[in-house]
Amino acid sequence: MKKLLETINSPKDVRKLSVKELEKLASEIREELIETVSCTGGHLAPNLGTVELTLALHYVFDAPRDKIIWDVGHQAYTHKLITGRRAQFKKIRQYGGISGFPKRSESVYDPFGTGHASTSISAALGIAVGKCLQRSSGKVVAVIGDGSMTGGIAFEGLNHTGHLDKDLIVVLNDNEMSISRNVGALSSFLSRKLTTRTIVNMKKQIESFFNSFPGIGPNILQLIKKSEDSIKTFFTPGMLFEALKFTYIGPIKGHRLDRLIETFSNVLHLEGPILVHVCTQKGCGYSYAEKDPCRFHGIGAFDVSTGKSKISLQAPPSYTKVFGQTMVRLGKSDDKIVAITAAMPQGTGLTEFAREFPDRFFDVGIAEQHAVTFAAGLATENLKPVVAIYSTFLQRAFDQVIHDVCLQNLPVVFAMDRGGLVGEDGPTHHGTFDLSYLRHIPNMVLMAPKDENELQHMLYTAVQHNGPIALRYPRGRGVGVPLESKLREIPIGKAEILKKGSDLAIIAIGATVYPALEAANELKFHGISPTVVNARFVKPLDEELILDLASKYSLIVTVEENVLQGGFGSAVLECLCDHGITGCVVKRLGIPDEFIEHGSQKILRSICRIDKEAIVDTVQELVKEHAQKKDAA
Repeated sequence: MKKLLETINSPKDVRKLSVKELEKLASEIREELIETVSCTGGHLAPNLGTVELTLALHYVFDAPRDKIIWDVGHQAYTHKLITGRRAQFKKIRQYGGISGFPKRSESVYDPFGTGHASTSISAALGIAVGKCLQRSSGKVVAVIGDGSMTGGIAFEGLNHTGHLDKDLIVVLNDNEMSISRNVGALSSFLSRKLTTRTIVNMKKQIESFFNSFPGIGPNILQLIKKSEDSIKTFFTPGMLFEALKFTYIGPIKGHRLDRLIETFSNVLHLEGPILVHVCTQKGCGYSYAEKDPCRFHGIGAFDVSTGKSKISLQAPPSYTKVFGQTMVRLGKSDDKIVAITAAMPQGTGLTEFAREFPDRFFDVGIAEQHAVTFAAGLATENLKPVVAIYSTFLQRAFDQVIHDVCLQNLPVVFAMDRGGLVGEDGPTHHGTFDLSYLRHIPNMVLMAPKDENELQHMLYTAVQHNGPIALRYPRGRGVGVPLESKLREIPIGKAEILKKGSDLAIIAIGATVYPALEAANELKFHGISPTVVNARFVKPLDEELILDLASKYSLIVTVEENVLQGGFGSAVLECLCDHGITGCVVKRLGIPDEFIEHGSQKILRSICRIDKEAIVDTVQELVKEHAQKKDAA
């Protein structure tokens, strides 16, 4: 028998169904989500929690005429399934497949790209004002998770929306009850019924009636409004949003399609800023995800029947895990070390540190700017703050890194997880800019380990340093080297020669060091003998070693998993230029000047020409060209 989901090619097909049929469709969508994500990996728990919410939104609102903006986009898988991308869904987040986040270039149903949290309200307000200025019709809806509401930009958007008094519907998807408790059926009943057309019209008629009596009328009306506000505040947690000039509606049970549809249908005719508070359950419909929503928030391939990951237990530990373990070791020996993260204690590996040292662990929510300045304040009190943030998210706190940390030369450690190409999460999450955007800041020290063992030594070095210092390390597992038991300081600004050769130098940084070594081993079979250097530091550079290499070799290749513009290779070129070195050819390998799509790290590194094969090809071409030029001379 044909599944209902197989008949859904656009939201128009959803609107043809009865509520009973929608419930069946929701069940089929959950099966599809679990089956697909178990193979591809992805954000499972958030999407299981928004199935009914998505169906209700598309049932009531007329997308793409009405704009629905998802924040963060990792809760939009159901949205993708019912907006013409069902056939491509099996390849979600895979190279050549659809993105795991809303993407304007992918569909007319994705009006705004959202990969970083807390942006939807500001974007939605911009769309709403744009519609108003151009006198175009259609509603604008921003769907924001309660976690995203911890970001300051979300409240900036709310504040401006209330000030402009524009038509905008914000749906607060409260999936962990982190903002307020659901106060029960009575509150839900009142919130839904107070939005019906009859009640709204009646309120307008009463206001008009009392306003027709000069003097006494407005006073009576004010008393009535105060009474209504008191009742609403008592029964609902909407006082904050009402203060921001939003009409607050909720909490609504987020897995009751009938109630969601009724509420959204009532909201459809209201004007001005509206906030609909919907309570959902992360992982709803899959027991393992319900029990452990954090683990299933973003998960790799897993076995559906057991919920267990398919990754071999024999694999090396991840860089994230090594960072977390080292933080605990350091925390035990130094009570001045403090850990800070922005809503990512598990993602950054700080869960164990939080358990061991609860008084020295701070999760500030999705508020990277605050995290950095908070750390700066801690540093002024002679503490040693370690700010653990994904590279892509630290971009949001760039001004704070400069103004609050580096300008004052404060000893804050930036531990940047997911440096480089992250893989299936794609361009919104690749950490390919950090070497460029940090190395030009005065007082900053910037380094990257070649493996998991060097990571622990670099972290130890960082907490000893009396000034701003950043280390970036890649997503995924280490290379499998043993972890030395004794931690040691690495001399700031000193590189290391890993392999000596006679023909040219390959200088690599971070995750590109081992591919460079592998390339050197292969090149010897082609009669080419490279020297391989682990740069370790982007700033300060080991200028002494670089100048020595330039005096010995006429060819230098730099390799980095960072954009070429202003990155490590640029730093090497600047060094040579500043010292008047002109007789050395430098070939830079790195991320090209474009946003890199999603796909496995292996595929993306090959496309960007920074893997072993690319290094081998590049060196062979350089050596051949150099030989031809010498012969011609």
